[in-house]
Amino acid sequence: MKLDLTIRLGVAALAFAAAANFAQAGECPAGKMKDNAVTTGEMMPKGVTDDVLASIDLAPKGEAFKGEALRLRKLVIQPGGIVPWHDHKSRPANIYIVSGTVTEYRSSCEVPIVHKTGDTVAEFGEGYAHWWKNTGKKPAILLSADIIHTNMDDHMM
Repeated sequence: MKLDLTIRLGVAALAFAAAANFAQAGECPAGKMKDNAVTTGEMMPKGVTDDVLASIDLAPKGEAFKGEALRLRKLVIQPGGIVPWHDHKSRPANIYIVSGTVTEYRSSCEVPIVHKTGDTVAEFGEGYAHWWKNTGKKPAILLSADIIHTNMDDHMM
């Protein structure tokens, strides 16, 4: 009975540790967040394809959505490839890392953030700016869902 309780406590401890690590995956490490930690980055795309898979005009949803579209894109970033510096003041996005590894250099983090297969990143806010680089050895494939102003370039990063 005592051994059974020890095993259960051990399994619970492992589950909590795994959950804590999962919550940390792809985020700025504790103690490393800082406003304007990074203020610029690579300015030109390199080794990246950006294909719009679908787009929905949001104007029928009402006046607040006039001139806005919901867009789904597939980005493939080759090893050494770059998604250049950009911000998310007015363009919220959710990113899903389908495969590979990509490193993010974020304005609010003193250290690079490594995103791996299965990670998600929510991008939005006045102070949210960043750039990405594939520091891995294989292409990184990302899906990006964002809301854009329809007068923006369809392939704006």
